[in-house]
Amino acid sequence: MSDTRRRVKVYTLNEERQWEDRGTGHVCCSEAASLTVTGEADGSVLLESRISPDTAYQKQQDTLIVWSEAENCDLALSFQEKAGCDEIWEKICQVQGKDPSVEITQDPVDESEEERFEDTPESGHLLELPPCEPERLEELAELVTSVLPSPVRREKLALALLSSGYIRKLLQLFRASEEADDRRGLQQLYQIVRGLLFLNKATLFEVMFSDDCIMDVVGCLEYEPALLQPKSHREFLTKTARFREVIPITDSELRQKIHQTYRVQYIQDIILPTQSVFEDNFLSTLSSFIFFNKVEIVSMLQEDEKFLTEVFAQLTDEATEDSKRRELVNFFKEFCAFSQTLQPQNRDAFFKTLANLGILPALEIVMGMEDVQVKAAATDIFSYLVEFSPSMVREFVMQEPQQADDDVLLINVVIKQMICDSDPELGGAVQLMGLLRTLIDPENMLAPASKTEKSEFLSFFYKYCMHVLTAPLLANTAEEDPDLTEGAAKVNPVCPDNFQTAQLLALILELLTFCVEHHSYHIKSYIMTRDLLRRVLTLMNSRHSFLALCALRFMRRIIGLKDEYYNRYIVKGNLFEPVINALLDNGTRYNLLNSAIIELFEFIRVEDIKSLIAHIVDNFTTALESIEYVQTFKGLKGRYEQEKERQSRGFSSGHLAFMCQHEQRLSWMFCG
Repeated sequence: MSDTRRRVKVYTLNEERQWEDRGTGHVCCSEAASLTVTGEADGSVLLESRISPDTAYQKQQDTLIVWSEAENCDLALSFQEKAGCDEIWEKICQVQGKDPSVEITQDPVDESEEERFEDTPESGHLLELPPCEPERLEELAELVTSVLPSPVRREKLALALLSSGYIRKLLQLFRASEEADDRRGLQQLYQIVRGLLFLNKATLFEVMFSDDCIMDVVGCLEYEPALLQPKSHREFLTKTARFREVIPITDSELRQKIHQTYRVQYIQDIILPTQSVFEDNFLSTLSSFIFFNKVEIVSMLQEDEKFLTEVFAQLTDEATEDSKRRELVNFFKEFCAFSQTLQPQNRDAFFKTLANLGILPALEIVMGMEDVQVKAAATDIFSYLVEFSPSMVREFVMQEPQQADDDVLLINVVIKQMICDSDPELGGAVQLMGLLRTLIDPENMLAPASKTEKSEFLSFFYKYCMHVLTAPLLANTAEEDPDLTEGAAKVNPVCPDNFQTAQLLALILELLTFCVEHHSYHIKSYIMTRDLLRRVLTLMNSRHSFLALCALRFMRRIIGLKDEYYNRYIVKGNLFEPVINALLDNGTRYNLLNSAIIELFEFIRVEDIKSLIAHIVDNFTTALESIEYVQTFKGLKGRYEQEKERQSRGFSSGHLAFMCQHEQRLSWMFCG
């Protein structure tokens, strides 16, 4: 027996009814009638489950075995090969004394004693179905609706439908009813097919979603009785949503699986009503069907190295047409989204494969394109990569200066796109700002050589990238000289009134504020050498209050560090002046700006930052003495006077001690 036959992934269903990957291993069935899965990575036991005679095991999609061990414990084994699934399934059936040809070993036990008593006489017998004829559709619709509340009767109906090939007969009747324009019959078929989906049975889904049935299932769901005109779902799926192969897919099974998954996802998301309207577990099997399909698709694509190599070759080829590159980027976006269904170690291997094939230099090309959709898709791909491994992205960008100029560095391409996409309604700039923040956050630099990574990357970032990030800020806060005559005063720049520009500057300030909190050395040097705080405080004049608050918040973070280098820089540059002017210009209005400015000065008072208190009192007492609705400024003055008094007492005591010591020496000399 080959080892791959028993290779499985273990899944459990969480409280949100989503399948969670518990790891990959190898399964065996012991003589004690237990299923044991041993972890592939470390040999740990991922699962140990006794095969109970009363447990209902289901075999789904040829490679899945699903069962429940308790009320809230659903388990699944996903086999790498069908042969392994068949082998374990036969052993389960052998333990329970069941026929391996069926795909469910037990009728589920119903919780209602009354219902269990009612169903006992007909146990072992299939539910009787009415003939599949137009005049019996109403009867069938009532039967389907009536069984939904009962797990037992749902199971019996599913078995009856499968054993008689009833579903295909029903879909043949649909085609005949549509040709005859039998609107009444079509509406009844809608109720029947919708009810069959709510039976929540994977064995039914395998038939209903097969190539020869799924479009007829979609057709039945177009004739909702409440609508005056039927929907056009089939037209959308066959004409509007045409499947385009960016690179020809030679594997017919893979192509069929992609088609099926898209259509089933469409049924779930577009055709069926919101799941929360129904019981918690309704359609949970449909979600699982889609989930495991996606796992298979990603695994099959990942194993096809020739396919991925060809995709990357065309993506990075300068001769590739823009429309073709757009399709390739969208493919990778969906591919990365599907990869989230993989277990952690497989997902790691997936992204490492993409990195080795050159996904990051490819993103440099596509993120620089003018096409908005392409840039948006590339941003989504970049976000997956940053989320997967910020260190991998940092390592790549630090190698770039050897072969590229600053303008085409990946991280600068990201910054420039953030600047271009600053329209708040698009949301792209906010997403990009979040990605930049992740990359420069020391908290996630957790590699073994994290100190080295932090030092080297931050030095790189401030040398090659920070000037790109601050360029819009510096451009919009440049000071102008009205003339070059001696003594001519500099004129403060007029803050931009454009909302989009203000929004961009706010994002930049948010990122710079983060740098103040987390990059003590590098950002301090950058601020002082470029007099950056003075430029930022110019924005206190902005008519956009959110931008003025961002500027104030930047200064507040600096003062919050209580760093005397920063304090001396603020005092020397007289940088409280724009803040106090903004406070006075705000007048008696009680708003967020007023509260934020007061809080800044209150922090200085409470923390007793002496150098700043002395500067404020010495230079702004007259301007602030009229503000009496808070005690902050009187408190600052009180602190200042206490410090002067303390210094004065200290001087007097020191002088008296010196005189006493001098007199004692004179007396000793005289006596001697």
